[in-house]
Amino acid sequence: MTETIATSMPGPEDEVVRLCQELIRIDSTNDGTNSGPVEEKAAAWVVERLREVGLDPQTYERVPGRPSVVLRLEGEDRTRPGLCLHGHLDVVPANAADWQVDPFSGELRDGCIWGRGAVDMKDMDAMILAIVRHLARTGTKPPRDLVIAFFADEEAAGTYGAQWLVQAHPELFDGVTEAISEVGGYSVTLPTPSGTPKRAYLLQTAEKGLMWVTLRATGRAGHASVPSADNAITHLAQAVARIAAHPWPGEYIEPVSRLLADLGRITGLDPDTDLDTILGHLGGAGGFVRATLADTAVPTVLSGGYKHNVIPQEATAKLDGRFLPGHEEEFLTTLRQLAGEHVEVIIETQAPAVSAPATGSLIDAMAAAVHAEDPDAEILQYCLSAGTDNKSLSVLGIAGYGFVPLRLPEDLDFGGMFHGIDERVPVDALLFGTRVLARLIATC
Repeated sequence: MTETIATSMPGPEDEVVRLCQELIRIDSTNDGTNSGPVEEKAAAWVVERLREVGLDPQTYERVPGRPSVVLRLEGEDRTRPGLCLHGHLDVVPANAADWQVDPFSGELRDGCIWGRGAVDMKDMDAMILAIVRHLARTGTKPPRDLVIAFFADEEAAGTYGAQWLVQAHPELFDGVTEAISEVGGYSVTLPTPSGTPKRAYLLQTAEKGLMWVTLRATGRAGHASVPSADNAITHLAQAVARIAAHPWPGEYIEPVSRLLADLGRITGLDPDTDLDTILGHLGGAGGFVRATLADTAVPTVLSGGYKHNVIPQEATAKLDGRFLPGHEEEFLTTLRQLAGEHVEVIIETQAPAVSAPATGSLIDAMAAAVHAEDPDAEILQYCLSAGTDNKSLSVLGIAGYGFVPLRLPEDLDFGGMFHGIDERVPVDALLFGTRVLARLIATC
């Protein structure tokens, strides 16, 4: 007589931690130079994980070594508009000497998964992957079509990833009207007049625009023992100083005004309370919000000269510019005025400011999915000062949201770990997010 031993099918929560660790261990550092393969190994790993459960993902690459992975899951009602769930496979560089752990170890320590990408955004990649694998194993169809995308090159504005893909293969997103991705959905803990803290989840509904520019200063080359007023380095230094010191006019766009009003309501703070005090309650996320109160232009790279006693003919600087909706032309005009007559402003990369509807069935479904796990929580909408691949999808008319639902410890500066040192995600938060995201996919 043969005894049959029943085995249970693994659910998303059973493997999401392992998937996150394995993905972090694949070094997919994007230094922005496109000097070699970046996402190739990570994309191959994702493809293998999807094919293990009988799915047939496709890869698309603008140049060798920079693949994106795309999969469409048919929904129960194919007449409904589709939803795109997307993450990116690249990460920013990490200097191992600065970290407590190897940034590509995926080490489990103090209840957290550590490593570059744990926050931005291999945690979400793992959640999406675990849920999709479970749908495939169980033969479950989502309510509507899902397009699952793991993009290349998000950390360099998507030039070799989403930005190119929507231009070269827009058919992949046929019928899709909404998208969910990163830098939103995680919790912050706020004080209340009663003394009982209130947890709130930050839903990202808007993004500032992006303008990466190079300032190119020119002057007269010569011997450094003979000073010249026409010095490229001097022209550049003065231009950078003017731009850095410029008081960009402030403006509270609608998502920002709504967030500040909600923070005042929850905390009981007077509307005249100092803004730094109000935003201080958001922890690291306060920096994202503070930077949405005005346009910004931040110098990030300087280059010029090659010898002590030689005045160079040229010097350059790179700036990261972010502008509010409707400010694009004014922002560029101001940059050119501040740069001055000896400095050329060269646009390297540009992406629009985007905004998604603040109400609708998807937002209701996101709130319901959170409340099923955290009934007393608030959902607060905000504008992101940075950018995501939702910018690229917006070209196709797709409304994008930032929703990585993580219930975080009150004392964890999660927002400060985006592109930071000792990046890590709590295991409990990852499991919570997997449950919320799975419920959202099943109900939206």
